[in-house]
Amino acid sequence: MIISLPKLATVLALAFISFSTAASAAPSMVKVTLFDLGSGATMGTDLGMTMGGDMSKAVMKIAATPAFAKAGDVTFEVTNNSKDLIHEMILVKLKDKNTALPYVAADSKVNEDAAGHLGEVSELDPGKTGSLTLKLEPGTYMLFCNIPGHYMAGMWTTVTVK
Repeated sequence: MIISLPKLATVLALAFISFSTAASAAPSMVKVTLFDLGSGATMGTDLGMTMGGDMSKAVMKIAATPAFAKAGDVTFEVTNNSKDLIHEMILVKLKDKNTALPYVAADSKVNEDAAGHLGEVSELDPGKTGSLTLKLEPGTYMLFCNIPGHYMAGMWTTVTVK
């Protein structure tokens, strides 16, 4: 079968449009890793966002790769790399990077409702994975673990949605 040059150009253009549309419809993907130095490590108590603690002393962390996503559907694929601790990932939209989350010291946790809880991958056992897909608008979002003491031990990061 012989295809004329104009028909070939049309077929290629339609294929490109189909591919571009499918690619733009696919959700942005952010890989999230939850990790710690083990249950025997001494946890910090002043490492929450805007608390002024020395983050180099954090014994618990969250890493998000990439640290940005395109507005629209965003999927967070979360892995708990801890050997012996349960972790979770909670997502909130920050109003201001300089404003602390509503932390309840008596509970050693962030007040999720007051912080604007958008969704979570809850209580992952060591080595387990989970995912969360949400439609997000542009802004800065915080991912944090709200198991008592973990947020203040440095277990938070931000992701920018453009």
